[in-house]
Amino acid sequence: MSLETFLHNLHVDIEKVSPPDWEVDWDDAPLTFKLYRGLPQFPLSLEIPLSLEGSARGSKADGGGISDFLWYAYGLTQISQAQRASDPDDLMQSFRRFPPSGGALYPSELYVYLKTEEFPDGVYHYDAAHHRLLLLREGNFDSYVNKAIGDHCNVSACFGVVFVSTMFWKNFYKYNNFSYRLQGLDAGVLIGQLLEVAKRFGMNTKVCLQFVDRAINHLLGLSEEEESAYAMITLSKEPANLCTDAGSTGKYATASDLCRELPDIEPEHYVRSQVIKAFPMLTKLNRASMIECAETIGPIDAEGGRESKGHVIDLPIVKSLSYDLASVCQKRFSPEMDFILGKVSQVQLALLLQEATASFAYQNDLDESNDDNEHRVSIYATLYNVEDLEDGAYLYESKTHSLRLIRAGDHRLRLQCGMSLDILNLQQVPICIHVAGDRTYHKPQLGYRGYRIQQMEAGMLVQRILLAASALGMNGHPLLGFDVNMCDQLYKIGGAQGKTSLIQIPIGAYRNRPWLKGGLHN
Repeated sequence: MSLETFLHNLHVDIEKVSPPDWEVDWDDAPLTFKLYRGLPQFPLSLEIPLSLEGSARGSKADGGGISDFLWYAYGLTQISQAQRASDPDDLMQSFRRFPPSGGALYPSELYVYLKTEEFPDGVYHYDAAHHRLLLLREGNFDSYVNKAIGDHCNVSACFGVVFVSTMFWKNFYKYNNFSYRLQGLDAGVLIGQLLEVAKRFGMNTKVCLQFVDRAINHLLGLSEEEESAYAMITLSKEPANLCTDAGSTGKYATASDLCRELPDIEPEHYVRSQVIKAFPMLTKLNRASMIECAETIGPIDAEGGRESKGHVIDLPIVKSLSYDLASVCQKRFSPEMDFILGKVSQVQLALLLQEATASFAYQNDLDESNDDNEHRVSIYATLYNVEDLEDGAYLYESKTHSLRLIRAGDHRLRLQCGMSLDILNLQQVPICIHVAGDRTYHKPQLGYRGYRIQQMEAGMLVQRILLAASALGMNGHPLLGFDVNMCDQLYKIGGAQGKTSLIQIPIGAYRNRPWLKGGLHN
């Protein structure tokens, strides 16, 4: 199967990407966290703050700040037990983190390059299971990382860099080839959480989605047949323009050049699975998405979306939400059958959409500025029972804070029929959001890496939507099992519009789920 066909099926015809006789070996499942052996250990503080109100005024780049930052971003925060729908007598136990993950499998891993007084300068793995750092390489790697990102960020001005990777087997064992789509979204949701937590600790960030892959994997000691870096997030103390004059020396680093600068490392780690099956399509796509030379790294041309037709409704002008991020994260979960239909005010809807898109502005290596992300992913929604608003399918235009009516009517039953599994009742949901993006995932500019980047940007926006919903006393449930073509027709975004629906998020009021759960914090 060609990569083009694979990605098409992955989006619109899921049944064709995985073998029909695929069976999950639950008894040989991998751990949801990576465990290294024999590396120097640096325990992190267990004195975690129980609230994160507003935004921090100063930077917390010390050991305690790094500890709190990593725990709120990706630490093990909760253990839960719930009944399986298929067998009420069987309890399903899982460790949870604040960012959601498909099947709670958490295929992403976190690594950090730190330059602080509390730890030796070097590259570490964040051991979420024990809330500690494990030293992979000691030393200063500013020049190496700068060259790997084409000098598009001054790493010397940063006290740290976070690397988000994906371990392919961690959710391939359950979802087979469909895991490729999930892995990009999971990484994006994690990045979204990292950025929100960084704001609370006064850390300035820049997201780098373009870099010389083999060089970064070499730095982290990753085997590309098993795991690969997906994104980098720089951390700095002071607000600054982190961009440098890319290629000012006239020389661009290649993967081979950079890999020769550092010795190989092969740290031992444990995944629990005794049998790890091959995933050739994932590794093939990963190789096809790699950047081999820093010369190709740079901003992509913005493609302005074609204007949609329809009646425009201005939403109420509202102030930015101020909330305790810790409390919002603790309340957030995916309700499934626990949605309950309630009236939604226009103010609530305005706050939800404004907060999600306003916080989505972030500094990155795809734009010249950080305020033009809307052209790559956008928000459509079907609304029902919203105060003084006609039921229908809408486009949210964040620059004018308005809704554009695309198709009037109650579309909940239509969306319900388009779901592959009836895991929730859309008749109980007043808001169903669809994040949409370019149908060709900007392949002319980004190649096959564009698909991965698009999924990550969709995931980042999803996390903003989920946090805003939780802050408003609601919750959302991200879904990929929906009829993409039907949704595209509903919003009239196929054809000349050139867009497609990437993920579906029902949002609404909910009742508490019958489960046992306990927090894992001091």
